[in-house]
Amino acid sequence: MKQYKNYLMDMDGVLVRGRTPIPGAQRFIDTLNERGIPYLVLTNNPMYTPRDLAHRLQTVGLHVPAERIFTSAIATARFLQRQRPNGKAFVIGESGLTDAIHSVGYVMTETEPDYVVLGETHGYNIAQITKAVRLIAAGARFVATNPDPSGPTEDGIAPACGAMAALIEKATGVSPYFVGKPNPYMMRSALNFLGAHSEETIMIGDRMDTDIVGAVSSGLDTALVLTGVTRREEIDRFPYQPTYVLESIGNVEL
Repeated sequence: MKQYKNYLMDMDGVLVRGRTPIPGAQRFIDTLNERGIPYLVLTNNPMYTPRDLAHRLQTVGLHVPAERIFTSAIATARFLQRQRPNGKAFVIGESGLTDAIHSVGYVMTETEPDYVVLGETHGYNIAQITKAVRLIAAGARFVATNPDPSGPTEDGIAPACGAMAALIEKATGVSPYFVGKPNPYMMRSALNFLGAHSEETIMIGDRMDTDIVGAVSSGLDTALVLTGVTRREEIDRFPYQPTYVLESIGNVEL
């Protein structure tokens, strides 16, 4: 495995599995920090701020600086600012999304917004969903942070952004623009955030259908780790293939 100047990596399934750190993950992060190698931890979860996520990782024994965490909420905010600077948005989401959108100079409003932005919440409110449907029907552009249809909770599976986006799309006939993985925009935005080039960067992920395809579409080399959802026997079914297949992030050579 060749060495790279920059590293992007997924969080769930790569650094942690549930609330358990994956063996070798902290050693890998420590080595990057000691050598001054630029890196970002990418997550489609838009609910929490990087500081919140850094704290959550710290509670399970992983120490990742907040400035090294890049969420789909941050990518969404950067997308809005590039498309329509200092605009207005009606936002459904938690502090991770609202803080990111505020940070790029956006105003959040229900009055003639430029965008309806759908993220993840602890509990979707039918009144908010109805408001989003009406605003989109009236002409607001529809953006969603990530296409994940469901996600795990302590009580079991729960509908996520992709499922709610499908509901709104069905009601309005308007398809959302998903910013998060597997959209290459997420990868390109992270590269820009780092000031890195795709030719010198590798993406480490556990999902062929989000991490790997998004990185391949962005021109990055890829490493699939087998500590998440993808099993080794499933890899060959995909038309795109990872550059490397590793048992875990502990096997990445630096």
